[in-house]
Amino acid sequence: MKKTQLRPFVKWAGGKGQLITIIRNTYPKDLGVKTNKYAEPFVGGGAVLFDILSNYDLDSIYISDINPELINVYRIIRDNVNELSCLLSVMQNEYLPINNEERKQYYYRIRERINNLKIGGGEDISIEKAALFVFLNRTCFNGLYRVNRKGLFNAPMGAYKNPRICDTDNLKNISLSLQKVKIVCGDYKDSFDFIDQNTFVYFDPPYRPITETANFTSYTEDLFDDNAQIELAKYVGLLDKKGAKVVVSNSDPKNHDVEDDFFDDLYKKHRINRVQANRMINCNAESRGKISELLIANY
Repeated sequence: MKKTQLRPFVKWAGGKGQLITIIRNTYPKDLGVKTNKYAEPFVGGGAVLFDILSNYDLDSIYISDINPELINVYRIIRDNVNELSCLLSVMQNEYLPINNEERKQYYYRIRERINNLKIGGGEDISIEKAALFVFLNRTCFNGLYRVNRKGLFNAPMGAYKNPRICDTDNLKNISLSLQKVKIVCGDYKDSFDFIDQNTFVYFDPPYRPITETANFTSYTEDLFDDNAQIELAKYVGLLDKKGAKVVVSNSDPKNHDVEDDFFDDLYKKHRINRVQANRMINCNAESRGKISELLIANY
């Protein structure tokens, strides 16, 4: 029976939707057979996760992220999808018919509300936060979730004429697929006990900036510098010793400096593939275009 094709419920900086066909070619040949587990410790928008859920029946899946608001949405979709869809439908029906000035007031009211709720707890608060998160993601500038150093959402309103805020069918299909998925808010190293020789692991960490002015890593208030990239490579080495099959995505420093061998040296024991991707995150539209990205595999 053909499985339902799932789509990411948010737009995400560095999302892999455009590269999914290329990434799919790196999946282990025995995925779904001997390799029957999957882990994605930087899940983000989940393009690879949803591709795997749409095409494979695995025994167990682990996803995590350090962004608590994002992980809250995954959990709410899994556990309270009807309530979430209801709230999103209300916001969509309120937002779409109004003029631009009224939309601006509505948007910034929602942005202020989610920032006020960041410390709040409880199931009802969590459902509301999830709905606000999705709304802001679908209506903010460039569809990017961005926070300042205090962890407060600060992206301005976008100019979408008819944003799809509530995609009920997709949310319900995702909910069904997430029922057996372990969802963790935490550091990528928390995945260690889950991962074994039967696990396919995909890492999509915050990318190393190609230039000094390209430092868009603000998915959370924490930055992912070169030391963090080195720590991740060491962790990949530990998983390699476990026998796990690992793929890592990252930027290619050679786009800016052909002499920059940072990742070539860091992952010299593994297979490094350079693939073409569209640069989507740039305030200057003329600076967007084809660039090389890295797909690093230990098999």
